[in-house]
Amino acid sequence: MRPPRYYSLDVFRGATVALMILVNNPGSWSYMFAPLQHAPWHGCTPTDLVFPFFLFAVGNAMAFVIPRFKQQPQQEFWKKVIKRTILIFLIGLFINWFPFFKWENNELVFKAWQESNENGIRIMGVLQRIAIAYFFASVIAFYFKEKMVLWISGGILISCWLVTNILGGSDPYSIEGFIGTKIDTQILGLSHIYKGESIPFDPEGLYSTINAIPQVLLGYLAGMFINKQGNVKWLNKALPETNQPNYRLVAGLFVLGTIALVIGYFWQLEFPYNKKIWSSSYVIHTTGLSLLSIATMIWFIELLNIKNGVMKFFDAFGKNPLFIFAFSGLFPRLLGLIRIENGFTEDGQIKFISPMGWFYENICAKIPGIPEVGSFVYSLIFLGFFWALAYWLDLKKIYIKV
Repeated sequence: MRPPRYYSLDVFRGATVALMILVNNPGSWSYMFAPLQHAPWHGCTPTDLVFPFFLFAVGNAMAFVIPRFKQQPQQEFWKKVIKRTILIFLIGLFINWFPFFKWENNELVFKAWQESNENGIRIMGVLQRIAIAYFFASVIAFYFKEKMVLWISGGILISCWLVTNILGGSDPYSIEGFIGTKIDTQILGLSHIYKGESIPFDPEGLYSTINAIPQVLLGYLAGMFINKQGNVKWLNKALPETNQPNYRLVAGLFVLGTIALVIGYFWQLEFPYNKKIWSSSYVIHTTGLSLLSIATMIWFIELLNIKNGVMKFFDAFGKNPLFIFAFSGLFPRLLGLIRIENGFTEDGQIKFISPMGWFYENICAKIPGIPEVGSFVYSLIFLGFFWALAYWLDLKKIYIKV
């Protein structure tokens, strides 16, 4: 018998996509409300929850797919997983390179794969991390039972903590001492890693992606727990008897989420929460919050049967999550090729601006109040545009699978 389908999981997945689009597209990076900013280094803001929540949702979805794969020949599993991994990774790389041309000295020139020893096309990114974490998590989930998956997840997190601590020098958790930077530079090359920090450092680098694998696996285990409607032997002893499976499920998710938060809190006293290096404590902390969020959604949506416009808004994003997210990255880059005259520089040269930049400066930025208001309004309008696209695709029953 197939497990029940929870609408709340679709809403959770869609909400993470919507929030990823919202926080990635402010009117100005200089004017953002504090909750919409990433922590400068150590710490965890609401925005720092969005990406791990999405990886957790990827694991949730695997819980409905892996059991079916186990009933089929192994080659079907490998064919599907390898194809999906390669496609997601290449789409991420495509976004980094797109639109393949850039303005330079008033001319459109081709963006070379490597322009110099220090500058080139970035290899890693959000979708690339999703692809790698999905691949290894799928293989582990396919070949090992749930209890062993939990042990493997814990082993990865502890191993990364020890390697980071031992090989990172005198300050292993700093941007300068983080061992992942050296590894990424050696493997990817200086020209192909992110340059937006104080030093060349990739927040979605190869080394820190290792800890993203247990993030997906823990989401998978949570999904299996939901499939079984919270019926796990050791947890049954701690939960009250009830004839309502959903109540037991919600109670179990709250218990597990609280346990994860406690573990994460004590771990961060030694290994701080840090999204940019994807620290082990950060994985446990965000997993705990993911569990509590899903439990809350199941409570309101499945038990109290609250399915209002807010739920439907987020659900639209969940129908074509990877396509909508990828297109939200391509769209601004494409419009960036269009230039609009925007005054003159001090030496008399014409200044240009993209259509989206013009829209922000001439409409959103002129909204009364502090600059953060106009920047946030721009983000909401941008999100609204992609919601309309997601809603239209759902209305037409067009689902773009990767």
